[in-house]
Amino acid sequence: METLDKFDLAILKVLQKDNLTPQRTIGESIGLSAAAVQRRIKRMRETGVIAADITVVDREKAGRMITLFVEVKLESEQLELIDQAKSSFLKAPEVQQCYYVTGETDFVLVIISPSMHDYEQLTRRLFFSNKNIKSFRTSVALDIVKQGLEIPLDL
Repeated sequence: METLDKFDLAILKVLQKDNLTPQRTIGESIGLSAAAVQRRIKRMRETGVIAADITVVDREKAGRMITLFVEVKLESEQLELIDQAKSSFLKAPEVQQCYYVTGETDFVLVIISPSMHDYEQLTRRLFFSNKNIKSFRTSVALDIVKQGLEIPLDL
């Protein structure tokens, strides 16, 4: 596991808010040269601390108005069948997040959809056509109060 010092954490805090912040600006705010910031960012990308540089798209402006939370129960928990379910969820672009969980449910999915009709078509493809899916329960988000991927980094 990579050991992160206070400078690494400070850089990550800035990049999580805006990964287009110039390295010179980051360096000035934390007391490092732009070159030192660049080396640290490069190292954190190479070691996987920085997993991706992404653009966050406004779901409503992109026409994906509905956010759904789906709890999925499997019929059998044989490893190969669990792996098949994971694979099918990974391949579905509508599935934003997928968690293999403990408790009464086997998976929790976060799905976005342009309409309920589109979601119904997805359920046919993803759930009803899979004989190992015992049941699924859907909750529809009425409002997004908080959304993000930012990891709290205490200095």
